[in-house]
Amino acid sequence: MSNALTVQSEERMIDVMRASLYPGAKPDSIRMVMGYCAARNLDPLRKPVHIVPMWVKEPGSDKGAMQDVVMPGIALYRIEAARTGEYAGKSEPIFGPMMTQKLSGVEVSFPAWCKVTVYRMVNGQRCEFTALEYWLENYATAKRDTDAPNAMWKKRAFGQLAKCAEAQALRMAFPEATGGEPTAEEMEGKVLEPRAVENLAAAPVAPPAPPAEAPLPLVAPNAQEYSFKGIETWQKAAQRALGQVSNDLAALRVWREANLDHFREISSRHPEQVRLIEMMISDLMNTAYAPEETQTQEAAQ
Repeated sequence: MSNALTVQSEERMIDVMRASLYPGAKPDSIRMVMGYCAARNLDPLRKPVHIVPMWVKEPGSDKGAMQDVVMPGIALYRIEAARTGEYAGKSEPIFGPMMTQKLSGVEVSFPAWCKVTVYRMVNGQRCEFTALEYWLENYATAKRDTDAPNAMWKKRAFGQLAKCAEAQALRMAFPEATGGEPTAEEMEGKVLEPRAVENLAAAPVAPPAPPAEAPLPLVAPNAQEYSFKGIETWQKAAQRALGQVSNDLAALRVWREANLDHFREISSRHPEQVRLIEMMISDLMNTAYAPEETQTQEAAQ
């Protein structure tokens, strides 16, 4: 009798969740949500997780299928951080300059980046953990075969990016509570590619690679010089370097001066990518100057 009541209660809960929190979701997907929440002692009616339809590729193949995947939302990260008793708030999101690009023929305007700081009490000290995330690295595409953003990322370019930056900052501040699992906001529109064990002995011999582009140099914030093989790798390295010096105006100036010649050289081959980095530098310096000017004016008064 008790088992029948339990099954009956579960079916009622599924009906409630399908009618309110997850409209149109499959019953099996709702059961995955309930199992996930039970394992982590969460209330499923607070919607701490999302059901994300994703294209899941078969190992070692280009084939795949759409599957419902249960993933934590930003709300779950906030819950887990609060449970530690050491969460001490977060900053308002700071956005980079507006960019306009055509993605698969669709003109899109978006903030280049977003920075969010999360605070945690560590041995009585309020410590900050800052994450810098880029729109182009996070946005969800409308379909698998297009680079155009979906409706949500086109409509809420600021809000969606702010969630991704906050999620990264929460992972940095509370790794033991959040783990390495990405949020639904970060994985929406992405493709899951399971890692397959490759049979190296049977692997076909690859054709000779085309001549590589001349190395792209970059001086890191620690003054060590590196070389990168492709512009995408170079651009990501430059963005990471900017994230390391974004809170220190003097360090930002030193890093920029050290790379001026490199920027000029690379700009002749990749003007758009270098222009984006220079705009980010300019925006960070303008943001840093504002507090300095305010302090100078207050001191003069």
